[in-house]
Amino acid sequence: MTFAHFKVLTFDVVGTLIDFEKGLLDGFRNFGGPAARDLSDDDLFVPYIEARHIYPGRASQVMGEVYRYVADKLGLDTSEAAAAGFQAHVLNWPAFPDSVEALKRLRTRFRLVAMTNTDRVVFTSYAHTLGHPFHDGVTVDEVGIPKPDPRFFDFNRGRQSAFGYKQDEILHVAQSQYHDIGVARELGYSVCWIERRQGQEGFGGTPVPKEVTKPDFHFPTLAALADAIDEDFAANR
Repeated sequence: MTFAHFKVLTFDVVGTLIDFEKGLLDGFRNFGGPAARDLSDDDLFVPYIEARHIYPGRASQVMGEVYRYVADKLGLDTSEAAAAGFQAHVLNWPAFPDSVEALKRLRTRFRLVAMTNTDRVVFTSYAHTLGHPFHDGVTVDEVGIPKPDPRFFDFNRGRQSAFGYKQDEILHVAQSQYHDIGVARELGYSVCWIERRQGQEGFGGTPVPKEVTKPDFHFPTLAALADAIDEDFAANR
C-alpha cells in the first residue's frame, strides 16, 4: 500500500504531536517544590496514571486535582498555588521539535483531522502551538467518551463521511498503543505508529497496553513519516 491511497490523516495529539511527557514532568518539577527534583520520571508517571483514572474529566478543569493526588502521594507541595500553577501549565505543554514543520508538509497532501482525548479548551491552545494545521478536530467534548473506546472512532468516521471520506481512505497516526493503535487496528483502520519513546523502556505516562499491536507503518518521529510520504509520492509520479 502506498501513502497516495489515503486522503485523510487522523492524529492523536497529546503524546504524538504535543510532548505530553515533557510537559507533565516539567509541571511536577516546577510546582512540586524541592521534593520533586529527586524523583525519577517513572516515580511521577505511576501516580499520574492512577490520578488520571480517578479524575478522567476535562483536562482544562481536573488537572489541579490530578496534581493534588500525585503531590499527596509523593510529598510534593500541596498548596493551592502549586495546583493552580500546574493546571495552567497544561495549556502550555510544548510541541515536539518536528511537529510543526512536518504537519505543514503533510497538510499539502492530506486532510488533517485531530482526534484528541483532551477538551476543546486545551485543544484550541495546542492547535495554536502547532500552527493551526488541522482541517477538522474531534475532542472528547463532542464525543463524550475518550479513546480507546471504539465509539470515539465511530463518531469521527461518521463525521468524516459527511465530507465524503471513506474509512479505507483514512490513516490513523498516533503514539499510544493503549489509546489508539490497538483499537484502531481492531476497527479495521490503517495505522501509523509514531514511537516517540523508541529506545526507552516502558510506556512512560500512558497505560500499558494488553499487547503491542503491529502497525502498517512505523516511524520514530513525525518528520520521518513526512519524509517517507514525500519519497513515496516522488517515486509514484
